[in-house]
Amino acid sequence: MIRVLLVDDQMLVRSGIRGLLDLTPDIRVIAEAADGAEAAQLIGQTEADVLLLDVRMPNCSGIELLQREQGRLPPTILLTTFDDDNALFEGMRAGARGFLLKDISLERLAEGIRSVAAGGTLFRPALTERTRAAYEKPVNTVPAPDISTPLTSRETEILALMAAGFNNAEISQALGPSEGTIKNHVSSILAKLGVRDRVRAVLRGLELGHI
Repeated sequence: MIRVLLVDDQMLVRSGIRGLLDLTPDIRVIAEAADGAEAAQLIGQTEADVLLLDVRMPNCSGIELLQREQGRLPPTILLTTFDDDNALFEGMRAGARGFLLKDISLERLAEGIRSVAAGGTLFRPALTERTRAAYEKPVNTVPAPDISTPLTSRETEILALMAAGFNNAEISQALGPSEGTIKNHVSSILAKLGVRDRVRAVLRGLELGHI
């Protein structure tokens, strides 16, 4: 049985998600909290396998809880309406293992929980059509992805750090090469993926399976 700790400030949302998961044979909500502060108190009192965490809540948001309690939380899926794309990258950087929209089907919700409980990640389902449209519009000045020239292992590593929200200086500190070298790698990644900025590179990398 996969045990879930559900955190959302809206009682109706919690009730709906709990009711849906009660229909599955292998997933149960074992505890609930109305905000991040309440959830922090429950972490040590429960043995949850997965944390379902709302992004926006009073007192302590989902992102704030991830940042404050890094290392203490079970594998975490952020629940979001995706009004802005910063939640995706802030959540990645804070350690979230996945994102799901609140209006997804029971099948997708259960599939996502099982995947994260088994050690996987769940970022692609969070890329809504609106987000894709905003960040993947064809641009005349941007070449198509150069699929004949795959990303190198170093470029794939840098792309993963870009997805986690690291800037060039931070990537340089993490990997060792100079910031100028990292900048050159990033330019190569953008060219190979046929995109014009870092956000589009991460989204394209997720779509193509590089991350």
